[in-house]
Amino acid sequence: MRTAPVVIAGAGPTGTTLALLLARHGIPSTVLERRERPLMHPAAHVINARSREIWHHASPRLAAEITALAPPNDTVNVIRWCSRLTEPLGEIDLLSDPDRLAEVQAHSPFLITHIGQHQLMPVLWAALEREPLVDFRRGTAVTGTETSADRIAVRTAAETLDAAYLVAADGANSVVRDSAGIPLRGPVLANMGSVFFHAPGLHPPGTVRPLLSWIYQPAFCGVMIAHANDDYILMTAYLHPEQEIARDSRRYWERTLPRVLGSTEVTIRSTGTWTMTSQTARVFRQGRLLLAGDAAHRFPHTGGFGLNSGVQDAHNLAWKIAAVLRGGAEDTLLDTYETERRPVVERFAEQSVANHFRLDEVTAPVGITNRVVRQATEALTHPLLSRVPPRALAWACDRLTPLQLKRTGVLLARTARGRRIRARVAAAIPGQLEHFVSTGLEFGYTYDGPLIHAETPPPAGGDVVTYRPTTRPGARLPHAVVRHEGTMRPVHDLLPHDGLALVTPDARAWEQALPPECPLPLRVVRLAAASPAEERKLVELFEVGRHGAVLVRPDGHVAWRTTGTAAQATPELNRFLRDHWQPYWKPAQVVARRPGTNSVMPTVKSPNGEQDETVKVPE
Repeated sequence: MRTAPVVIAGAGPTGTTLALLLARHGIPSTVLERRERPLMHPAAHVINARSREIWHHASPRLAAEITALAPPNDTVNVIRWCSRLTEPLGEIDLLSDPDRLAEVQAHSPFLITHIGQHQLMPVLWAALEREPLVDFRRGTAVTGTETSADRIAVRTAAETLDAAYLVAADGANSVVRDSAGIPLRGPVLANMGSVFFHAPGLHPPGTVRPLLSWIYQPAFCGVMIAHANDDYILMTAYLHPEQEIARDSRRYWERTLPRVLGSTEVTIRSTGTWTMTSQTARVFRQGRLLLAGDAAHRFPHTGGFGLNSGVQDAHNLAWKIAAVLRGGAEDTLLDTYETERRPVVERFAEQSVANHFRLDEVTAPVGITNRVVRQATEALTHPLLSRVPPRALAWACDRLTPLQLKRTGVLLARTARGRRIRARVAAAIPGQLEHFVSTGLEFGYTYDGPLIHAETPPPAGGDVVTYRPTTRPGARLPHAVVRHEGTMRPVHDLLPHDGLALVTPDARAWEQALPPECPLPLRVVRLAAASPAEERKLVELFEVGRHGAVLVRPDGHVAWRTTGTAAQATPELNRFLRDHWQPYWKPAQVVARRPGTNSVMPTVKSPNGEQDETVKVPE
């Protein structure tokens, strides 16, 4: 039996991000991936700026490689509703408001972008391969587990690994989660079929190539996503697993694609099916097993939260695992993972479902809605229908669906009613903005729990579309470019990955008043503006005045803040650390301030309470 500190099941975006973040903390991991090669049938494609920040945190080289995949913003800005591809019913241009774009650009060094998961995964896997602290095993699946009080045995076909923790990041149909008997809760919304294809002549030069095209035709309704290199994916709902789209998908799409797209050269690359759900695991932790990403929560694709929330899970979890394995923290620190992440992913799920059903506002005039699809999907699971032969049900679905879709023919009609219906559809399209612009959730998700200082009254907050930067405890530290050792740097780049940071304009005073003991290394980061003219904006952004401070965790989220001076507020900071953080650390492991330094470093106390030599945690 081989020992591995952390085993990660699944090398998707969540698992790879967690392994790379753990490596930055000096924690080795073994990543088990059942596939030999990355899945090339596209799944997620929305990569938000927060995910790119987290990848930069893990590896600036990786972040640069991912940035190189991103298309120019002005090629992925149009969201279109149409019947025929060449005749828009209406559209949203995400770059139509220059002021909003400028505002979003001020929130992060990165922007939300469009990168197909089939493009992303080879880059993430290459990063795993070159990381010496990651043992990446392709073609290896978890076959079983056995948990004891302080270890978990992870079995594969070849051997058994003895690990401190197993993280299930093996996707929506997680074998590890299911074998642990952890149920999912939430509804099934639809069954989806998709085709990945190459069509170089679909949008001729000089015409707009929409990022998304919502298509409503008498014989087909679905959404098409434009990917790089004239590749596309087209998706539609179906009702029964014995329908041709699921049973013989290639044959279905070979017949359907020319009819939907018109006469164009099309090469099918792959086909697939999946189930659209809004489900969350009953627990995110069961002893030595932790769930992350799609294994813990599944959303509709409407909103792009799935991949990005998994990356956030990894960011929240990595520093806590590192603190337990190397930083003297108690195992109970890992309980705060679910406490903090569950409310966030439930909010994302709520928004994804709202987006899914808000699309009905556009299509209600023609009687085609996602609510009807969900009702039909649920009806087919009724116990009485289990007596009907599956092929007979599939036959009925194949014939009833076209009858329903036939209603969309009015969108093509050159009649007064056709013009009236098209006008109603066009009028509803601007109301879909939250589906595609969710900056308020992208940056504005916050944590609550024992590691976060509670403030009253509750925040006014932003909304789904608009992000309002704040240093309120639980929030992501706002982005700012500050002067550091003669150069301008993003403030997040100055945060220690393995400790806490006190971010303050009054660095000298806080350096002299650092608490004598702290659960993690503590560093003071100075908020220094580029010029006096910028100083006022910086002070306003961080909301603690010219002498206060913001305590920031290794994942960039605020734990505590004060507007008081160092002399006034240090006792309050000491109480917060003692009452909220120290209970999660072993009594024999404290971090004490070194005389003559501007940071506190870890020291190890011997069993009799005498202090041994100082042990520096790598930065």
